[in-house]
Amino acid sequence: LSLTGLTVQEPTLLYPFDRRNETESSNKLYDDEPQTVPEKMTGRHGRILSVMISDGKLLNQKEPFVPLGPYRYLEYRDGSFVPPHLSARERQELDEIASARCSLVKRAMEHAWQGYSRYAFGKDELLPLSKRGQDNWGGMGTTLVDSLSTLWQMGMKEDFWKARDWVRDHLDFSKVKQAVSVFETCIRNLGGLLSAYDLSGDEVFLRKADDLGQRLIKAFENPNGIPFGEVELFEGGHASNTGWHANKAVLSEIGTLQIEFRYLAHVTGKEEYATKAMRALDQLLSLNAENGLYPTYIYNLDDLRLGGSDISLGAMGDSFYEYLLKVWLQGGRREMKYRRMYDKSIKGVLDKLTHMSRPNYLTYVAELKNGQVIHKMDHLSCFLGGNLALGAYTHPDGLLSREAQRQLKTGKQLAYTCYQMYAKTRSGLAPEFVQFSKSSGDDFSKGSAAYYILRPETAETFFILYHLTKDPIYREWSWELFQAIEEHCKTDAAYASIRNVDTMQKDDRMESFFLAETLKYLYLIQDNDNNLDLLDTHVFNTEAHPLRLLDSLNQSR
Repeated sequence: LSLTGLTVQEPTLLYPFDRRNETESSNKLYDDEPQTVPEKMTGRHGRILSVMISDGKLLNQKEPFVPLGPYRYLEYRDGSFVPPHLSARERQELDEIASARCSLVKRAMEHAWQGYSRYAFGKDELLPLSKRGQDNWGGMGTTLVDSLSTLWQMGMKEDFWKARDWVRDHLDFSKVKQAVSVFETCIRNLGGLLSAYDLSGDEVFLRKADDLGQRLIKAFENPNGIPFGEVELFEGGHASNTGWHANKAVLSEIGTLQIEFRYLAHVTGKEEYATKAMRALDQLLSLNAENGLYPTYIYNLDDLRLGGSDISLGAMGDSFYEYLLKVWLQGGRREMKYRRMYDKSIKGVLDKLTHMSRPNYLTYVAELKNGQVIHKMDHLSCFLGGNLALGAYTHPDGLLSREAQRQLKTGKQLAYTCYQMYAKTRSGLAPEFVQFSKSSGDDFSKGSAAYYILRPETAETFFILYHLTKDPIYREWSWELFQAIEEHCKTDAAYASIRNVDTMQKDDRMESFFLAETLKYLYLIQDNDNNLDLLDTHVFNTEAHPLRLLDSLNQSR
């Protein structure tokens, strides 16, 4: 591998190895064979035949990607495996592999952005098959705004500044005539603007974020402090609960606003943003759910109370638990009530919801419905592996404490299970959720939701675990994921969702989070040079928008 001019001749080090017999129960990365680690991470499978820079363009030709199958790397299944120390030479070689891979993930982002810019610039989304735009989020340029931090992180500065110009000249929240989701608008649009400001320092983004914040804050005009689910952004607009749960709020929508609004308060000096968002969280925590496990619905009209017994770490619940930890981190680890509630909730998850499949003993997180265990795990729940690891590494009692080690081990176990959700399908892509059954003879099946909508949660967990542990296996797994996306989701214009992960039929949809999250995580895990520090300087919002911790902001002033 020669990185000078990024010229590569076959065989290359860019694609995963398959030197071993893939029918073996374990394909260990580390053993006593006379091969270096980098040699074992190479091979003929899906190799690139040529990669070169020609007229400033990256050209490549590769063999088709065929998933290598499930239940490899079984040593990672129980979360206790620790890889041996790598020599400086081995680490350097692996970093060179990652650097070359990183450039190809960037190329994927360039392809998607070029299609968006050509066919849908300023629209909420690009339809990747019909090659046209749609304004399904109210006409706020959602894909453009959601992509800003990815453009910056990947060094696509010319595209970033062109997008900034559109934000400055055309983004007008007063013209949004439909009610919008407070949650989605906060994490995608407000989070995107704030991260772009944090990264670039450009005041255009702060002014637009402040304007949006003033419009979103109307959602908190509820006597009990719990925000409504929808808000009209135009002058004189109102806020209300979403029609399909008119008398209730959604747990994740209440507890996934605080990172953004606290940051906005800090950089504008308008404490109202933080006060209202934090009051909502405090009101929610005052309900004191059993075992720290909150139901997915909260009654927020008249009396404030818990709304039933349905518990999920997937849809409608996930990011509430994520933000309990991240709010504590953002505030400099001083607001211990949030850390205590996080640990209580996680203990509840581990004690009450965590199960092990048969016959291969995969760890998974189930759901509760009407008090009954539902052995189902959403792809959305795959965020939890990384979140548990981050909580373990920042545990007040130290990483070596019993509780931190339990959290870390479970996080690694879940990462392996989520990897299997990809590895078990014909395409190498994961379905929306899987169902576990101890009587079927197989650990899980894809159930009734076989589609893949370019979700990021598994890539997120791999990124966090690599960032914290530096175990190269997470780079390897993320690279398999990227290859499957390249093989099955790529279109002439961008990337498309998949209707069925076994038939691989494409759907005419590309969510903004594919550019904001999925490609960003797949890039950052291979990037040797980013300055993001999840332990000391940065926190990611749930849409993968990095923001400096409040103490870091104070130090930079």
